[in-house]
Amino acid sequence: MKDKKKIIQVPYIDQSVKYPTGCESVSTVMLLQYLGYDITVDEFIENYLEKRDFEIKEGQLYGADPNLYFCGSPYDKDSFGCYAPVICKVLEKVIGTEYEISNETDTSMEDLIKHYLDKDMPVIFWACINMREPIVGPSWKLLDSGEEFTWISNEHCMLLVGYDEEGYYFNDPHENRGLIHYEKDLLLNRHAAQYNMAVGVKKL
Repeated sequence: MKDKKKIIQVPYIDQSVKYPTGCESVSTVMLLQYLGYDITVDEFIENYLEKRDFEIKEGQLYGADPNLYFCGSPYDKDSFGCYAPVICKVLEKVIGTEYEISNETDTSMEDLIKHYLDKDMPVIFWACINMREPIVGPSWKLLDSGEEFTWISNEHCMLLVGYDEEGYYFNDPHENRGLIHYEKDLLLNRHAAQYNMAVGVKKL
């Protein structure tokens, strides 16, 4: 990557107007629009995203597994989010016949650059809001199994669109941040705090 800089021009969507916890949906729709799909964030959430509400049972909070569902609603500021397998499943529904959808969790940044960015393909990428410290909690019991699940707060999803020697460029949907550059070491630390999750698509 030495002396190299690349930024893919991708349509930008601000989540703060209507989707306070919709960073995963907004980032994915930015990618879909870049690929030429005529889809809005509302259509994505209402027609494709699998969501599950929280419930109180005998004084205990029960909620979804974020690997299976969006926990709450992207329209609700008190909701949480979802993890890479949920976004993979949605993309399979929307574009699975035209693209290969890959859960790139634990893939190195070098490989994401080689296999996606250098081929003009952005990557859906998890880190922390504004590079804040991750916070352990809250916890809830999973609706299907009753197991205890602990959320890592300040979870955030963005669209990775570029890189240079010092760091990486994102379409960051939070608070209309637009195209933003995050320093390499801090970004990778926050990415690791959210289980190194990423999702990529490749043309079949």
